[in-house]
Amino acid sequence: MDISANPPIYGGMNRTLNTCRRPFRKMHGLGNDFIIFDGRTDRLDLTEAQVRQLTSRNRGIGCDQLITLWPSEYADTFMRIQNADGSEVTACGNATRCVGDILLQELGRDRVTIETGAGLLTACRDGDLIRVDMGEPLLDWRDIPLAQDMDTADLDLSVGPLSHGVAVNMGNPHVVFFVPDVAAIALETLGPEIENHSLFPERVNVSIVEDRGDGQLRHRVWERGAGITEACGSAACATVVAASLRGLVDRKATIDLDGGTLHMAWDADNHVQMTGAVTYVYEGQIDLGSLA
Repeated sequence: MDISANPPIYGGMNRTLNTCRRPFRKMHGLGNDFIIFDGRTDRLDLTEAQVRQLTSRNRGIGCDQLITLWPSEYADTFMRIQNADGSEVTACGNATRCVGDILLQELGRDRVTIETGAGLLTACRDGDLIRVDMGEPLLDWRDIPLAQDMDTADLDLSVGPLSHGVAVNMGNPHVVFFVPDVAAIALETLGPEIENHSLFPERVNVSIVEDRGDGQLRHRVWERGAGITEACGSAACATVVAASLRGLVDRKATIDLDGGTLHMAWDADNHVQMTGAVTYVYEGQIDLGSLA
């Protein structure tokens, strides 16, 4: 695998330097990091094996998720999201903020639209931050989905010290558990057990949340297909919804994740707004022909 950092990427992300070498951006949202390829003018369709090699922190570039931009008939781009294990998912809030920032700079507009497997999302600037309308939460058990009919606001599920979770679909399935102290929870052990529990036929993202009062929530997350990450935007969306349903917050919350802070609001129109920072790490190019 041939990787070069900081090459001359003339004209942004679209220009390839030869038939095998592709430019990429490395970005992160609160430590949740991404490799971003632009396939809008020269479509790129990476296999699961290629994604696993690229996302490996020991043998590749390394990231939590790999993002590929494709052309869209309905929005400014389609965002394909693949986890580090190669599996494909339909939503990623932190990646949406990163892609939103790219498009806002590139197009010079106040607002952009991004098509995802979960639907159309919009992004705009909010001072130095990026705000994304993450759409409406789904709360019916069929929409999570769960394997059986169950009250999604109070799941009949106990795994170790975690119980009475709230299930929310924010374009992908989430379960949120409220605990007295997130530091006391062995998320590295409980996360994969719950992710692969038979109650969740499409697996699930697992959040543990500590209510610190005054709309402040401390949050840690295990992402399906990626493991523990420093932040997860769609999990933060699920968390503000779950905390509102439990009466812990009044539809707004400041969520402190391992990687930083997200400002969340569940608006009266039922849409969840997520506001947070994005960071450019570096640009590079890679010889995709060298991948297995």
